[in-house]
Amino acid sequence: MLLQTLLLAGGLVLLTIGADFLVRGAISVANRFGLPPLLIGLTVVGFGTSMPELLVSMQAALSGAPAIAIGNVVGSNTANILLILGVSAAISPIAAKIPNLGRDLVMMLVAAAVMLGLGFAGRVGLWSGLAMFLGLAAYLVYVFLADRTRPLDQEDGVDLKIRLSGWREAVFLVGGLAGLFIGAHLLITSATEIARTFGISEAVIGLTIVAVGTSLPELATSVVAAIRGHAEVALGNVVGSNIFNILGILGLTAIVTPVPIDASMASFDIPLMVAVSLALALLLTWAGRIGRAPGFAMVAAYSGYVWWLL
Repeated sequence: MLLQTLLLAGGLVLLTIGADFLVRGAISVANRFGLPPLLIGLTVVGFGTSMPELLVSMQAALSGAPAIAIGNVVGSNTANILLILGVSAAISPIAAKIPNLGRDLVMMLVAAAVMLGLGFAGRVGLWSGLAMFLGLAAYLVYVFLADRTRPLDQEDGVDLKIRLSGWREAVFLVGGLAGLFIGAHLLITSATEIARTFGISEAVIGLTIVAVGTSLPELATSVVAAIRGHAEVALGNVVGSNIFNILGILGLTAIVTPVPIDASMASFDIPLMVAVSLALALLLTWAGRIGRAPGFAMVAAYSGYVWWLL
């Protein structure tokens, strides 16, 4: 049991470090080829910070643990809103002053509705996954064309002007990918063993330990941004991540292998994720901000949710 716990912790560390290395190396390569900052932010940073979720979900599905794959996506989205935004708002109130936030919130709700429909269907097949991924690609193209005149030097708190020497780029890219692959393998195998040891379902492990673990890069970025007085970074981070998780991560996973959805998740956890997403959109629309009191309430709600699961 101690060994499995250490392997799980090691997997989380490798995922976090690997994602950071990969993003920095990829940004440097993108800058070497003269890609515009907005395109780097939407694609390189967006996919790079979501690589832990992608590799964990894909390995879980291929390893015969689809509940962990779905739980990772659904649990990450719920944790992103209640935990990450809650902690960030408790540190520093979040103002809804991000350009075109309304458009991105609508897309987040569309992705959540797609997830709800897939839950009722009971599986995510090849064609569903392909449609989701193409939908994400079309959205990214639209956002790029609509926002290309907007100056952008940072995305999700990541410096977009990184320039590394050729050999350092290779080290960051190869090292980052290696860390992600090894970390994802360690996380899935250890989490599955822990679930079996304690008689906990793989769905619960996916919704809690795996989901929060793969969201650690976003949590760390958001907390640092909030401490520095830029809590709105957390908001953009969460909205973008939630869109990527469903349309990109689950879509790509389903293209590789069909993913069945656990009935209990379809009846409770997915509707909860949709309700939380809708509540966030309504709060930002009506209040225009997330204050400290709602932030503490969100963290308390997430704590209650995890307690109920376990």
